Amino acid sequence: MERKPGWLKIKLANTPQYPRVRQLVETHKLHTICSSGKCPNIGQCWSMGAATFMILGDICTRSCKFCATATGKPLPVDETEAQKVAESVKLMQLKHCVITSVDRDDLPDKGAAHWAATINAVRSANPQTTIEVLIPDFDAITDLIDVVIAAKPDIIGHNMETVERLTPSVRSRASYRRSLQVLQYAAQCGVITKSGLMVGLGETPEEVGKTMWDVQKVGVRLFTVGQYLQPTARHIPVAAYITPGQFEQYKKTGYETGFDHIESGPLVRSSYMAEKSFLHSKIKL
Repeated sequence: MERKPGWLKIKLANTPQYPRVRQLVETHKLHTICSSGKCPNIGQCWSMGAATFMILGDICTRSCKFCATATGKPLPVDETEAQKVAESVKLMQLKHCVITSVDRDDLPDKGAAHWAATINAVRSANPQTTIEVLIPDFDAITDLIDVVIAAKPDIIGHNMETVERLTPSVRSRASYRRSLQVLQYAAQCGVITKSGLMVGLGETPEEVGKTMWDVQKVGVRLFTVGQYLQPTARHIPVAAYITPGQFEQYKKTGYETGFDHIESGPLVRSSYMAEKSFLHSKIKL
């Protein structure tokens, strides 16, 4: 595989906000997808005072071939986690909060009640903060998705991750059609919905366009496209580094498809510029 191109170079953090956010995360013993997922934007986001909180621990019950999060037997749920996240959002003075989680297929409700408790705690402590959640598929069990919806997050996200053809070789349990069902259900319940896609796994531009069409057709309004980066040698290798020009084309295609807002670029991730995406969706309510 070719070396990473210049456009994937990451700038080091050099603002006072970066160490402040890091200290908050460490002091409250919080998990973030920024660090667990080895996100390339950790410097930029933490320097802006932003972080994506990861609840239900840092060990996932699934073993997707693209994901850097640890896989195995999770520890018991931390019942104080919801309050810790709520306090951290307040200390960071976040206007827009993003929360995600590992998959917890070991729990009877797959973590849905803990999701609701976290959203409620954040809302109670931070009534002016908008809340975006990036949820697992809950095996498309609508009663469990309803528990999250009832807590009234402002945005519900669930990533497609890759195109339909590549899904079986990239995701361990989730399926393309099941993810569409989750997104469609949330959209039908009146929630602003969001999804995202990694590219560079061997997909074609036509397949990316079809995925955008499938997702927008079920009611998704916000979409992200970013470059897949291999976390370790054990993970699926990068098939291609997509050029900035192609990412611009994907952005154009996304708007032509009908999304309210689309972020498309080599370093874009699910929560990248999340507040801006939310503002665009509110404009079109």
